[in-house]
Amino acid sequence: MAKEQGTKVIARNKKARHDYHIEETWEAGIVLSGTEVKSLRQGRASLVDGFAQEYNGELYLEGVHIPEYSQGTWTNHAARRRRKLLLHRDELRKIFASSQESGHTIVPLELYFKDGRAKVEIAVAKGKKLYDKRQTLRERQDNREAARAMSNAFKRGRG
Repeated sequence: MAKEQGTKVIARNKKARHDYHIEETWEAGIVLSGTEVKSLRQGRASLVDGFAQEYNGELYLEGVHIPEYSQGTWTNHAARRRRKLLLHRDELRKIFASSQESGHTIVPLELYFKDGRAKVEIAVAKGKKLYDKRQTLRERQDNREAARAMSNAFKRGRG
């Protein structure tokens, strides 16, 4: 079988970008069982409730839902089990130091295959307040309306 090339996105956590200010991101490998990989290759995963936490000096991903493999038997995995993330020691030190600050957490942003290997993009993030979320939505809506007005003016020959 030919080796896979490129990146194939499996799941994105859009809610994380809405609920948090993303401060710094890292790419981490993830330890998976065989049926988890097969389930991911079918494009099935959810990062919505996911977060990362430190145990014994290592980083683990929790709350990520990878459903059971449909053709799996007794070898199937638990859908929401704790999964170890693979990072260099100095990266782990930086992540742990920045996540210790008040209001900071580690959230998964994206789950994907990169050259055939499962990777997860994690971020140290700070929770947004309700007024920050409203302001972000308002800015996005204003930008959309401005772009729409520009395209309408351009179509009429006024651009």
